Order: sequence, then C-alpha cells, then structure tokens
Amino acid sequence: MHIPDNYLSPATCGTLVTAMVPVWTVAVLKVKVQLKTHRETLPMLGIAASLAFLIMMFNLPIPGGTTAHAVGGTLLAVLIGPWAACLALTVTLLLQALLFGDGGILAFGANALNMAVIMPFVGYACYRLGQKWQHEKLGLAVGAYLGINMAALVAGIELGLQPLLAHTTSGAPLYCPYGLNITIPAMLAAHLLVAGWVEVVFTLLVFQFVKRVAPTNLYQTPPRRNHRPWIALLLGLAVLSPLGLLASNTAWGEWSPRELQQRLVQQHISTHAPQGMVHGFHFQALFSDYTIAGLPVSLGYILSGITAILIFLLLIRGLQHETNPSHR
Repeated sequence: MHIPDNYLSPATCGTLVTAMVPVWTVAVLKVKVQLKTHRETLPMLGIAASLAFLIMMFNLPIPGGTTAHAVGGTLLAVLIGPWAACLALTVTLLLQALLFGDGGILAFGANALNMAVIMPFVGYACYRLGQKWQHEKLGLAVGAYLGINMAALVAGIELGLQPLLAHTTSGAPLYCPYGLNITIPAMLAAHLLVAGWVEVVFTLLVFQFVKRVAPTNLYQTPPRRNHRPWIALLLGLAVLSPLGLLASNTAWGEWSPRELQQRLVQQHISTHAPQGMVHGFHFQALFSDYTIAGLPVSLGYILSGITAILIFLLLIRGLQHETNPSHR
C-alpha cells in the first residue's frame, strides 16, 4: 500500500500533502491536550510507531504473484487514541520513506492520508461502536478489517485517477498507467482476501497481549510505566522480521520503472513505462528495501527493525526531555 514516487502526478502529491497539513496540525494539538491527562501517551508514541514499522515488514504472498502486508492502524488507535496513532503512523511512514525507501518522498502525503488517517479513524470508530454494543472484540476485528480495506480502496482511487489527470496530448498516461477499473479491484482483492484477515488476527493477538501483560497501557485508562513487555514484543518481532522475505514478489503498484515496463509489455499495453515515471524524482535511500550492504538480507532485515526501534525511542526520549522541565 506504500505508493512509490512517480506513480502519482506532482499535482496530486502536492494536493494531498497540503490536505494533510491541517490534519497533522489538529493531531499535534489533540495529543498535547491528551498528554495533560495521559502523560504515558508520549513514550507509547515511540512504542506504537515501532510496532507499526515492524508489522509492515511482514510481507504476505497474494494470489496473482504480488504481496501485501498488515499495518496495525486500528490497533494503534485503540492503544493510544486515533490522533496519537495518526502521528505515530506518520512518523513511521516518514522513516520508511527516508531511510528504507519504502513509499515515496513526494507521495508521502498520499500514504499518510491512507494509512495514518483513514485506517486508524475508520478502525477506531468501529471499535467504539463495538464497545457501545458490548462487543468490544467484534468491533475491534471489524474495525481492523474495514480500516485497512478502506485505506486500500482510497489508494486504488488515487492510482486509478492518474491516467485521467495526467497524460500526454495523445492520451498516454504520464504516471500510473492503470485506470480505476484495474487499480481498485487489484488493491481491494489483495486486502479483502489476505491482508485484511491478517490485520484482524494480528490486531486481536496484540490486543490480548496488552490486556494480559499491560492492561493499563490502553487508551482512556490510567497509565503505568511498565514498558518491558512492549520492548520484548518489539524485539521479538524484529528477530522474526525475515519471515517477511518469504514473500519475495513486489506489491501491486510498487514496481520499479523496469518492472512496470516488463508488466506492460507482457500485458500488451505498452512497450515502455510512462514518461513521468522514467524521468521523475528518484530517491536512493540509505538502506533501500531494508538491506544493509555487505550483510545477509535476513540480518539486514533484523538490524533495520532494531534501528527503527532505537530511532523512535530516542526521538521520544528527546521530546520527553524538552517537555519535562525537571529534566532540564
């Protein structure tokens, strides 16, 4: 679901990142208010961002030769609140794009809208309805499934609109070459059939884990300062992250220009990739695809996960120092 650069036109990217600015502003203001009564939200932001990062490293094989992954958006919204989840997922997506080349720099606004806004807020709304009707876990499961599929639907719409919004005078697409009749079914099929159910299972398992070992870390409950179970969970996921390598194919809509060209030739659509993709913005991340030069791919995966955990926790430690006068 991470839209790479050059699949969306610059106008689309600019519009979506501009639309996200007021959302991020409100999220920061909401979380500041939340911190006054739930100070544990701040360290939990780092833990939540790490959790989402690791969840997204576990790629799943999809029928048809592509892959997908869970995200954890609903889970984060339940653990720390939807606005805090929005910020945690935003930071996660930013780190993925800048350091690991997962998701585009220019497409950051689109990815944030899909995974940091639509997913957690849709999922949290379902969860709250489930609580209201005395079916908390059912609401959580429905929220996890609907949240990721709504995000996939919007991603499909964003991609599928590109041939209509950006094309040459002859009508050839400049960016994503597939229309809505292809992008929406492709995105939804992967998530309705596989990724959505994995999202449900993972969400319920971690929710049960939290209920058992750290019940007061749930949003809207009195917090406590016991992060050991969380650190153990994160390190465990980091060690297991090479399992994501078992699905070696590329996720739908995340191909390189060369891969896309091969697909277009095989499908008898075109002999070359769209011009905007070939001559667009190309950013080379330091640890592209979660690999580290000179190390086995599996070890690179583990170290990438641990690196992300350390970055998030150090970032939160710095914020704690700035917001707590006693530390100055």
